[in-house]
Amino acid sequence: RCSKVARQTENRIPMQDNTTTAVTPSLMVRIAAMLYESLLVTAVIFVAALPFLYLVGNAQTGWPRHLFQLYLLGILFAYFSAFWLRSGQTLAMKTWRIRLVSPDGAPLTFKQAVLRFFLALLGLLLAGAGFWWAWFDRDRQFLHDRIVGTRLVRMPRKTGA
Repeated sequence: RCSKVARQTENRIPMQDNTTTAVTPSLMVRIAAMLYESLLVTAVIFVAALPFLYLVGNAQTGWPRHLFQLYLLGILFAYFSAFWLRSGQTLAMKTWRIRLVSPDGAPLTFKQAVLRFFLALLGLLLAGAGFWWAWFDRDRQFLHDRIVGTRLVRMPRKTGA
């Protein structure tokens, strides 16, 4: 218990307004958020696929398949980057009180969002190597966050009124 508290204390970072600090979320919390996010993303993909398949028809082979894959990749990028740029939180991240920030606690830039999305995708395609990295990282960061200079922080519970 003491080592867990010590680790959380050393992982605190200043937020943009310098009035509060936030703790890096545990790996279990991030895994739970990713599982929830996968359900939401599945729904987004299903809804986004409908108009494409209605207009194009069969997208199982040839150029329609590749166009469909690019279209879905664009939808995923739009989903994640819009939330990251707007509030630093996707719907699942809001539920689990996780926020994506720059090292100084500021919101992400568009360049950071692009790099994070594609590096996370690459890490996922490489058998999740970018995510497994967190088990060995001194700050428990994912590899794409380490490279881009972003980090996930756990937001405090809202109190009262």
